[in-house]
Amino acid sequence: MGIVVWAQELMPTRLHEEARDVQPSNAVISDVLWEETGFSRRRLLIGMLLAALGGLGTALIVPIFSLGPAPGRTLFETSWRNGLRLVDTNGQPVRADGLPVDSVTTVFPEGHVGEADAQALLIRVPDGQLRLASDRASWAPDGYVAFSKVCTHAGCPVGLYRAVQHELICPCHQSTFDVLRGAVPTFGPAARPLPQLPIQRDAEGGFVALGDFPEPVGPSFWDMHL
Repeated sequence: MGIVVWAQELMPTRLHEEARDVQPSNAVISDVLWEETGFSRRRLLIGMLLAALGGLGTALIVPIFSLGPAPGRTLFETSWRNGLRLVDTNGQPVRADGLPVDSVTTVFPEGHVGEADAQALLIRVPDGQLRLASDRASWAPDGYVAFSKVCTHAGCPVGLYRAVQHELICPCHQSTFDVLRGAVPTFGPAARPLPQLPIQRDAEGGFVALGDFPEPVGPSFWDMHL
C-alpha cells in the first residue's frame, strides 16, 4: 500500500515533451537491409523453423539406435542345419542304442551346445505308435522323434515326459503336448504344437538333422493377428 500511495500521490506526474525530428522505424531499416542482402524476414523464420524441426526429429531418432541391432531372422531360425549330428549336453553324439523305449534326452546341434533356442528333446516311443502327418513321418526313424524343448506358450523348457500317456509337460503353466500326434497341445495355455526337428539315422548309430525346425520355436509372437 505504501508503494502504491508513493507512486500515485507523492511522485510528480507532470508530462514533459521534447521536440525531435521524425526518424524511420527500425523495423523498416531492418527489412531494407535484409532485402539488400538477399534475405527476407519470412525466409529467415522458415529456415529457423526447419532447423528446429530437424533438431526435434534427430532427438526422436537417436534413442532408436540405443535399442541395439535389429534381430533380423534370428527369431525365426536356430543353429540346426542339414547334416549336424545330435549331441548331448556334454557334446557327445547321441546313439540310438543308448536311448531305451519310453525315454527322453535333451540334444543340441553339434558345435552349439547350450544354445537355448536350439535345444530339443529326442524321444523314443514304441515303433509303430506314432501318428504323425504324412509329410513328417519320415522325420521319426524307428520310433525316434525330436521336438523343440521351448514351450510355445511362454518359452519355458518343456522338461517333463509322462511315458505312460506319451505326453510332454511344461512345468511353468502345465501345457501338455501329445508326442504321438506330433506334440499337439492337449491341455494348458499353449495353442501351437512343439516344432518337430527333422532327423534321420546315420551310419554310426547316431542321428543327424535334416535341417532346421520348420516353424519358429518358442512363443507364437509371429503368428498373432490383431
